[in-house]
Amino acid sequence: MIPAFDSLGRLPPGIHTASWKQIEAAFGFTGRRKQLLQGLREALVLLKTAGCRLVYLDGSFVTSKPAPGDFDACWAVDGVVVDELDPVFLDFSHGRARQKERFGGEFFPADLPEGETGRTFLEFFQTDKETGDAKGIVVIDLTRWRP
Repeated sequence: MIPAFDSLGRLPPGIHTASWKQIEAAFGFTGRRKQLLQGLREALVLLKTAGCRLVYLDGSFVTSKPAPGDFDACWAVDGVVVDELDPVFLDFSHGRARQKERFGGEFFPADLPEGETGRTFLEFFQTDKETGDAKGIVVIDLTRWRP
């Protein structure tokens, strides 16, 4: 379930499990957001096909911001068959331009260290970059997700 936004428009700290319908209802409230959801859906299909079980959603997309520029996501590597993974998920060149162009957002392996902090992306996503405060993210369980 996706909880209400806090006074700063963020999710409360924690990893919040959500169904696709809950994600559409909570985050698809503008045309721009609906467009980003389409790209996210395409990426989830590809990740699920490769055996991915969990995808964590972050960025301004999981806030109350009406027109987020993109979304940020990281995916659990356990169970992923690399030979079946679309190469775009491993292409970090040019600021992940191919990912942004194709899906409208960026994807990182969840256990990969983020460059500046050294924390895994899963840990990094749970901290507000501006304040250092803990914040919430959303997890999508692809084992239960049906496109």
